Amino acid sequence: VQLVESGGGLVQPGGSLRLSCKASGFTFSNYDMSWVRQAPGKGLERVSDIDSAGGKTYYLDSVKGRFTISRDNAKNTLYLQMNSLKPEDTALYYCVTKGGKPLGQGTQVTVSS
Repeated sequence: VQLVESGGGLVQPGGSLRLSCKASGFTFSNYDMSWVRQAPGKGLERVSDIDSAGGKTYYLDSVKGRFTISRDNAKNTLYLQMNSLKPEDTALYYCVTKGGKPLGQGTQVTVSS
């Protein structure tokens, strides 16, 4: 099983980023997936979920209306579109199977002026 995150970077407040997660080694289309994040000195925080078909989603209250989770099962890829970014969104972002633990290196998102 491999999950490889990408798309992070340094962005100013109000900016946007699109994270991607390429999955391999398992039947991606069978699994509900999540994005989680870990800010410096804090624990893992569940940001967003999506069901296996892409029809049902969940968002942490603080990101509702700003982040959009999606998936392309044909490409075995999970996405997180992040708009109107805030400094408090700064964290290492991971994709995981729902309820699972991070397996990859994550992708760093830093929101700062």
